Amino acid sequence: MTTGGCIYSRRRFLLAAGGAAGALAASALFPSILSAAAGKGIDVSVAGGATPEERARKAVELLGGMKAVVSRGDVVVLKPNIGWDRTPEQAANTDPGFVVAVAEMCLAAGAKAVRVFDRTCNDPRRCYVNSGIKEAVERFARKNFVEDAVRIYHVEDRKFVRTAIPNALSLKEWDLYRDALEADKIVNVPIAKHHSLAGITLGIKNMMGIMGGNRGQIHARLSECLVDIHRRLPVALTVIDAGKVLMRNGPSGGNLADVKSFGKAFASRDVVAADVVAAERIFQRSPGDVPHLAMAMKSGLGVTSLAQIRRVEG
Repeated sequence: MTTGGCIYSRRRFLLAAGGAAGALAASALFPSILSAAAGKGIDVSVAGGATPEERARKAVELLGGMKAVVSRGDVVVLKPNIGWDRTPEQAANTDPGFVVAVAEMCLAAGAKAVRVFDRTCNDPRRCYVNSGIKEAVERFARKNFVEDAVRIYHVEDRKFVRTAIPNALSLKEWDLYRDALEADKIVNVPIAKHHSLAGITLGIKNMMGIMGGNRGQIHARLSECLVDIHRRLPVALTVIDAGKVLMRNGPSGGNLADVKSFGKAFASRDVVAADVVAAERIFQRSPGDVPHLAMAMKSGLGVTSLAQIRRVEG
């Protein structure tokens, strides 16, 4: 991206931006985040397909392809949900094939590196293995000789950085993962599912996986804190896996009777818009039914009205 003849990376922007000046810079460097405030429409793709890979690719293609998001030489953080010691059939984590398809698209768009990680809720090693995501990403990297470019790894406590959040609604500072702070782009790859506390979890809540510390402390003010995290670390693209959906007893699940085959993927450059459409299509919930989604719209994190959303079906 260019501004005033100079090339800016997300890392340089985040280091330079703060307060009102940061908001002004954000409007220039990340137009998809603030375009709703200017009354512009936001596209949300809704894609079907026989496999997770097909659905992921089609959802991104309907938005103009990954090259519309990822630039040559970018370091991309790919943030799936790997939070639970569950198998893909139990639908508590993002599908492994879905994750690989998005990673492959990032590489094809010219990304220099794709980094895949999540701060898990259950034992990290069991989550990475039983989710199938570790094996799938490593197999893809070996098969295509891109081990240096595509890596999945566990988070390390030493890499959480105490980070100020300017103009926060509630969370003025928190420990955030350094790799996310330094990335050129963040591509958010959640799975759609029920959540006993938040109602549902989609793109907005998935970014809790880059937070350190005791995340339970924010539950009393969850909606405001989620908005604050996204303001500090805006995502360039959200691609929601809704192939299998955990409809009850989330977020961890475990009972296959709670899983519904839905066969869709949703994508948008506006995480709020993506969540609004997915919440309605999958769970029949409006933004007012989901407190953190209502707060995101009220705060202008992304779209502020349903009229700003254009649905692109495929």
